[in-house]
Amino acid sequence: MSSPAHLASRQPTGAAVRTGGPGTAPAPPYGPPTPYGEPPPKTAGPASAALRIDCSREGLARARSFTRDTLRVWSLDHRCDDATLVVVELTANAATHAIPRCAGAPDVRLGFRLEPAHLLLTVSDPDDHPPVRVPGAGSVLEEHGRGLDIVDALSEAWGWIPTPPTGKTVWARLSTRPST
Repeated sequence: MSSPAHLASRQPTGAAVRTGGPGTAPAPPYGPPTPYGEPPPKTAGPASAALRIDCSREGLARARSFTRDTLRVWSLDHRCDDATLVVVELTANAATHAIPRCAGAPDVRLGFRLEPAHLLLTVSDPDDHPPVRVPGAGSVLEEHGRGLDIVDALSEAWGWIPTPPTGKTVWARLSTRPST
């Protein structure tokens, strides 16, 4: 039996809709992590990259640098700002909410997959709890709680899937086309 997938995507009106069911979420890019500072070479087919980070200031800095370096190698400079913001928001959520619930000092795994028209960004952590939007966090005066709203605004779709035996992967899909 497959695990449920959870999807958030915007309809033409801009409203968020959650649907779920086996096979509705894109598969996260798995494979060996790429050493820091070495984005994968650009290839003719779908490319992917992965990086494990610890949940610290240095880890978040590595996530930002790795995202920018990888997208530049893939000639996606025009998506660097949005993709970096999405990755940092998802990673910060994992560090803030998921990691404290897990024993030891677990790390977070970032994944990138480049397809012809889309860039799939994933952040995996060892916690089973789903990502949750904070009610009332839309106020401009709030310091925390707007991360998933930012992810929703910058991505075409986002969601999460359980990663057995424990944990989850939160993903966001961005267009590779330049913003207009």
